[in-house]
Amino acid sequence: MANIGLTKSYLAEAAIAANIIVKVGANDYGVLQGAAATDKLIGITTEIAAASGERTDVVHEGIADLKLGGTVARGDLLTSDASGQGITAAPAAGANNRIIGMALISGVVGDIIPVKVAPGSFQG
Repeated sequence: MANIGLTKSYLAEAAIAANIIVKVGANDYGVLQGAAATDKLIGITTEIAAASGERTDVVHEGIADLKLGGTVARGDLLTSDASGQGITAAPAAGANNRIIGMALISGVVGDIIPVKVAPGSFQG
């Protein structure tokens, strides 16, 4: 269950699914779905999808619901897969991953779980 804190509206620069990780877009106040652990991840969308050119709400702080792209355990630091879904951050030694937050419960591919949103960076 979401407990949204800081949320901001952005312009979707391409179609964006619900409950997905987003990154900065090409333009100010624009966002795109996350596509890699090295993307500049900024938040998680709410339960409403957006078409290209529509507004989308992004949770920057608090607890947001995130769709998973892999198996995660509660307490794992999460990053984006190629579709903006949450996966466990596991950078190689010396490599950096951007993270979006921490899983509050365990889940598997396709599950939507609560995540403590806390964007940052993590080095392996």
